[in-house]
Amino acid sequence: MFASHAERLFVETLQEHLPDDAVLFCGQRFSDGRQDREADLIVAWPGVGIAVIEVKGGSVRLQAGEWRQVGGGLDKVIHPVDQARTCKYLLRNYLDKHPRWTAGKPRLGHLVALPTTTLTADFRAPDLPRWMALDATDLAYAANRIEAALAKLDDAPDPPDVADVETLVDCLAGTAIPQQDLVADLAEREAACDLLTQDQASVLDRLELLDRVEIRGGAGSGKTWLAVEKARRLARDGQRVALMCYSRGLAEFLTRRVATLPRKQRPDYVGTFHNLGIDWGVQPGRDDDSGYWEELLPEKMVAIAGRLPAGKRFDAIVIDEAQDFAESWWDAVLAALKDPANGCLYVFADEGQRVFARQGRPTVDLLPIPLNENLRNTKQIAGTFSSLAPSQMRMRGGSGVPVRFVQCTSEEAVDVADDEAVALLDADWPTGAVALLTTGSRHTEQVNRQRPGPEAYWASYWDDDDLFYGHVLGFKGLERPAVVLAVNGFRSEERAREMLYVGLSRARDLLIVCGDLELIRRVGGEAVARRLTGG
Repeated sequence: MFASHAERLFVETLQEHLPDDAVLFCGQRFSDGRQDREADLIVAWPGVGIAVIEVKGGSVRLQAGEWRQVGGGLDKVIHPVDQARTCKYLLRNYLDKHPRWTAGKPRLGHLVALPTTTLTADFRAPDLPRWMALDATDLAYAANRIEAALAKLDDAPDPPDVADVETLVDCLAGTAIPQQDLVADLAEREAACDLLTQDQASVLDRLELLDRVEIRGGAGSGKTWLAVEKARRLARDGQRVALMCYSRGLAEFLTRRVATLPRKQRPDYVGTFHNLGIDWGVQPGRDDDSGYWEELLPEKMVAIAGRLPAGKRFDAIVIDEAQDFAESWWDAVLAALKDPANGCLYVFADEGQRVFARQGRPTVDLLPIPLNENLRNTKQIAGTFSSLAPSQMRMRGGSGVPVRFVQCTSEEAVDVADDEAVALLDADWPTGAVALLTTGSRHTEQVNRQRPGPEAYWASYWDDDDLFYGHVLGFKGLERPAVVLAVNGFRSEERAREMLYVGLSRARDLLIVCGDLELIRRVGGEAVARRLTGG
């Protein structure tokens, strides 16, 4: 979490103006045995340099040679320049001694950011030239100011290139732990991730008085946990609540999660958007009849909702993976509310996971709230898909084993993935901890398991008899400790990037990717290819 509102303001504004290949580290701690310090912000920018930035909120001024900070009823002496400079040297010394860092001394500078202070026109400080200070007037141009400051350094080494920044990420992510230790500690890792995710409850605390909100976050940011928690709180307060999504697999997950809650805290409806209409009496359609699902059923839901008594409609609706909803569905969502104009509507979405051809946005005004932390994936896994996420995210999921990439053709990918999955089971990975996912055609085992119907297939997700076989299209919102991803082509070229993003982000602790590197590079970009192959 951010240490202050000022730090959040500065980081979120800076993120909007940095290029995709720049990396931000927030709250990075360093210790050399004599001192323990935390760098508020490190910006690693290929072709530009590395900036260590100390961020101070409140009103900051230089008085009689002392830096003073006024805010929250306090007036205290601070040392922002010393803090930034010390962290810069701790970072440089850390890299000098790290076995993976071979690029020598990088172009490295320190700055001070005062996002809620406006410096006077005649500002002078012996230890901080004006070009090394960013105040409130610089906020919208912070990226340009950082770039200019790093370029201004005298006799500085060459800036890091893209590969150097990727190595820096690995160095700061910590030493990878052995796979056998990872298998032994799966439960502990899950518990740690759950605790991190529960910290996100503070987001809902701040929004308690707001009824129409869209919470946006990338993979691993805890959206599904928050969706269940918001539905629980609303039900606890005596409201009639619907918790819904699009995909059957996620609906089954939500149903099982809600079943663990106290009875009076369970939503009144949990399931897919379409099944709500079927529960109301709309006749089911064929799975291959897109017109039925996209248009006919939502239209019938609107008509039926108008005739339902208030006791059958909802005070509040919570939607997970809302980017999957077509625009034509939102009229039915609103009609399901007792008060369509003002009823409570909480929407959780990741625009980077629009893996279906349909497009749609909520047709009512919702307050957008960003989630900028990845809490579930190890840093090694999160790094592979960070360039595909809709916004840069702080990686808090801890360190793990390196991501493994196996080069093969798209036609060979499934067979190679089979071998890798078997090897995991032979290495004592629990069957219930492993999933094999495809990006193109389904695995033959998935086809076989789906023959009894979707309910039986998704029930097998919780069976421990064998690993789970799935497709990235149906696996959104779900995860496994270990995922073997077979990149065996893409059903839709237009949605290939989004499908790759989903596939890379489903593993919590171990990710193995099998496929053609050139295809992955063409779809996901150079940053993804480099992260998969270690350079």
